[in-house]
Amino acid sequence: MVSRRVVLAMSGGVDSSASAVLLKQQGWEVIGLFMRSGAQEAEACATKPGALPVISAKPHKQGCCSASDAADARRVADRLDIPFHALNFADAFTRIKDYFADEYLAGRTPNPCVQCNNWLKFGKLWEFAQQVGAEAIATGHYARIEANSSGQPCLTRGLDLSKDQSYVLFGIRRELLGRILFPVGNYNKPAIRELAGEAGLRVATKPDSMEICFIPDNDYAGFLQRYREFGGTAGHFVDPAGNILGDHPGFEQFTVGQRRGLGLAFGEPRFVIRIEPESRQVVLGTKHDLEETRLIAHDVNWLTDPPTSSFRCLAQIRSQHTAAPATASPRENGDWDVLFDEPQLGVAPGQGVVLYDDQQVLGGGWIRRHQATPQTTLAGQSAHS
Repeated sequence: MVSRRVVLAMSGGVDSSASAVLLKQQGWEVIGLFMRSGAQEAEACATKPGALPVISAKPHKQGCCSASDAADARRVADRLDIPFHALNFADAFTRIKDYFADEYLAGRTPNPCVQCNNWLKFGKLWEFAQQVGAEAIATGHYARIEANSSGQPCLTRGLDLSKDQSYVLFGIRRELLGRILFPVGNYNKPAIRELAGEAGLRVATKPDSMEICFIPDNDYAGFLQRYREFGGTAGHFVDPAGNILGDHPGFEQFTVGQRRGLGLAFGEPRFVIRIEPESRQVVLGTKHDLEETRLIAHDVNWLTDPPTSSFRCLAQIRSQHTAAPATASPRENGDWDVLFDEPQLGVAPGQGVVLYDDQQVLGGGWIRRHQATPQTTLAGQSAHS
């Protein structure tokens, strides 16, 4: 029997490495692909198969596209005896960086991990898979693809809810669901590290990557200055009434919900509740001012049959947010209103809102500015079928 062929995105981390082990155990013919972000990884990606792996001894978190990650991924492939490719996707990464800078300049909070999944991991990865005759693609995300009552593939949360990554996957194309594998989705993190250790993979104890891969030092402001030479964005901190509270060095250095690093002292905590790029004002308020019950979502991507009327759901507004009960209603212009049962903190324009039916991802879109008067919606409320 001819083995089924799958292309696995290998980042050099424990999750994608353990995915390779699981896929081989399941009988797949695995091809590993490391996605290089630019010239800085070229030297590592050219490492000879017999060379020693480069695993950083630094205790801080690592990125997922560094030179050492490339070497780690190659070493895992060598250990498991699977073909390995390292391709340069600098153009796609440039698109992600441009998006990141554009969103901050527009006063919004970007989510490059979602766009990386949309454009690169489930875009370019599938293109490469087709070129090598693979019938599926795989990543190390903590999520699952399951069949619904009609036998159609659907995206659901990973078994380990503390590691669930379904939120950042809402933008993948629905037609690819039947071609995607998430091998670690049915495991918890300790089990995955144990599996990698038993397979003799040195990355079993490698720290998880937390930072954005192209900003490994987590200095967003520094990256924006170097990448775009941001200037003329300094302005005033103001309260909700427009009273000046102080000066800030640039509105792109702040995001809705931020409390630390404001450089101002108040008698009670103050939060960024709004960013106004036109006036260069950063609006500060109390925790109560940060509460919102409604948002508008645009460019919604559905991973189920698109609903035509209002429905009840759980709505998640950032990766670490606990999905909250809400009602989603279509607007005449194709956007969606999401009305929460209870006020939510930190509804940030530019972030994604993902709609769930229990564990299943129904779809998701991008948050527009909130506090808007609801537009006339279409058909009345009904349960999602």
